[in-house]
Amino acid sequence: MGKTVLTIQGEDFYINGQKTYSEIVGSKPAAHGLLMNARFIQGLFDDKANPERFNRFGRSFDPDKNTDDLIASLPEWYKYGLRAFTVGLQGGGPCFTVNNGSIRNNLFGPDGKSLDPAYLARLDRLITAADQLGMVVIVSYFYPGQLPRIKDGRSVANAVRTASRFLKSKGYTNVIIEVCNEMDVDRGHSIIHQPEGMAVLIELAKEESGGMLVGCSGGGGSSFREVSEASDVILIHGNGCSRQRYYNLIAKVREYSPGKPVVNNEDSQAIGQLKVAYNTHTSWGYYNNMTKQEPPTDWSITRGEDQFFAWRMAEGIGIDVPAIPEEDQYYLQGLEKDMTYDEKRWLRVASLYPEKIDYVEFYCNGECVYSCYNEPFSIDYRSNWSQGGRKVDTKDQWKAVIYLRDGQVIERT
Repeated sequence: MGKTVLTIQGEDFYINGQKTYSEIVGSKPAAHGLLMNARFIQGLFDDKANPERFNRFGRSFDPDKNTDDLIASLPEWYKYGLRAFTVGLQGGGPCFTVNNGSIRNNLFGPDGKSLDPAYLARLDRLITAADQLGMVVIVSYFYPGQLPRIKDGRSVANAVRTASRFLKSKGYTNVIIEVCNEMDVDRGHSIIHQPEGMAVLIELAKEESGGMLVGCSGGGGSSFREVSEASDVILIHGNGCSRQRYYNLIAKVREYSPGKPVVNNEDSQAIGQLKVAYNTHTSWGYYNNMTKQEPPTDWSITRGEDQFFAWRMAEGIGIDVPAIPEEDQYYLQGLEKDMTYDEKRWLRVASLYPEKIDYVEFYCNGECVYSCYNEPFSIDYRSNWSQGGRKVDTKDQWKAVIYLRDGQVIERT
């Protein structure tokens, strides 16, 4: 048995028999039992098709270093209240740069009966390190972008058996299984993207893992009665949702299968959604394409969005962390050194309290080139988790004019 033993009672999570966060002096009772988390899906990443293309952003990529860097970052995240993270056996994305279909990032053999030893070694290091720290790992088996590498429906079932038996053999006690990331993104295996088939796979994972907690997510805002009923932990994704739609999603899955913990393990960097999570006593998952999904990844709490999420998470739990000065609560993100791809950058305004912002105007060399009215206030906004890239010359002068709801106007350059 591991050092970190995860159990559930009703809608609450317990670690070693104690409600999560209840051991923290001064923490808020309303937050006890939650499992605040982040999407660190690329913690095992490799690309056997062309690994050299991930030597970028001023760094070189090595799969073992990538995992070890994530392990090294976990104590910092833990201090701010992060108690779980999702890692993928087939990764996830990247969404802004390299086409995922051209990447070969896959633990499974085509028939689902074999597992890549190098991936397993990295997975074991990661789960063991999290266990020592008191953290939970949400192990996501399948990702739609890599699913075609598994031959057919029978092979999918084999893969669930094989992966679950491995987890059981290691005796992990700090794992939640996510059978598939966004099961309703169709990549040809009906056993996965049909709710009835997924319910069968969930039961298979429970049996073969020796009773580990199991769930499965749908795309942003989607839910399925059969999946909720079969799951131990109801996993949802909030990306693309307004706060109201997100609230409605939580209400729907609780109607489907009441009395279970609800965990959003993928949303966006729109940290205003945290208000809904804390108000509904549901766990929330931070997801940032640029800082945490584009290899090689800097797993630390970087300036801007990562920093603001960590602080708001701690605030909601009642963890005493240093205050962020008001002048540092708004940040024009995306112009950091080396953060370019194909001469593009992904510019946005990060803020500690995005709820205070009415809209943002972006200026390049004195000309207004874009206005954004939705959190997280990005250029070329597509969704709260996605934006377009802009060609940026090193001589360009950028400025964000931030209009607050109280009438104040703030500039960041």
